[in-house]
Amino acid sequence: MVNRPHPPPKTISAEAQAFIEDAVLPDPRFIDPATIQSVRQAAHDYYAPLGAVVAQACGVSVRQSELDGVRVEIVAPDRFQPERSHSVLLYFFGGGHVVGSPDEDLMIIAKLAAFLGMTVYAPHYRLAPEDPYPAALNDAMTAYAALLQKPEIDRIAVAGESAGGNLALATVLRARREGLAMPSAMGLLSPWADLTGESESLATHRGLDPTISLEDNGNVEAKAYAGGRDLRDPLISPLFETDWSGFPPTVLTSGTRDFLLSDSCRLSRAMRKGGMEVQLNVWEGMWHVFEAYPDIPEAEESLEEVAAFIARYL
Repeated sequence: MVNRPHPPPKTISAEAQAFIEDAVLPDPRFIDPATIQSVRQAAHDYYAPLGAVVAQACGVSVRQSELDGVRVEIVAPDRFQPERSHSVLLYFFGGGHVVGSPDEDLMIIAKLAAFLGMTVYAPHYRLAPEDPYPAALNDAMTAYAALLQKPEIDRIAVAGESAGGNLALATVLRARREGLAMPSAMGLLSPWADLTGESESLATHRGLDPTISLEDNGNVEAKAYAGGRDLRDPLISPLFETDWSGFPPTVLTSGTRDFLLSDSCRLSRAMRKGGMEVQLNVWEGMWHVFEAYPDIPEAEESLEEVAAFIARYL
């Protein structure tokens, strides 16, 4: 079904207007262990080639490696910024905790590596329903702790989009609990911070966000990821954390059509009340993780701003 109930605003780029006009709402995603691999393969086949094109255009190299047994993709720019030669970015891909890999987010990762002029590590963390919580968080923590142990790395920033933003938040929360050093900065693109389905924009943005169907408010993915555990556990839904002390400066991005806009607004408010430095960038007319669409001028502008924010603290 073509998504036309809300015409695009004339205040955004022509490319973004055309995207909204032409967008076709995807079918609701059903998490069936018998078919999930085909769903993942379809997502990979669609997004990975686009990411590879963007990586080549950005002048970055991509190679496979491991961090203490966790497979990672290392994305490095051709031109490093000398002042950030001992800094790295740990990036978590999105996909509702059930699909995705760094390949599908390479159009974002490559841009951040190029804009920051430094290396990005992107873990292949485990996915639900085969590996529910805390498998992904354990992988994320292993990768983070391994980077902390590298003598050549002085500073680490953490970033992620959607479910990857959720994992970035949970990683920093758990690192603080375990007494590990905090990252220098965080960048969160449309983070899925509340898996309970209570955020208002899940209801108000039905048919408004051109990239997703909201038949179940993400309940299927949330339950698959939680694996029967309490969705209000802050390590599953970080918005239920009550103590934000010690968190790094954080930049959040969202858009007025983003079905997770409320998550970013609530998270920004909670972190500010906790005394943390937070910058919330809400883009007119933009949708969920619009930064993943390189033909949209606003996507590049947003990633430049995220990189500039992170760079100030490295």
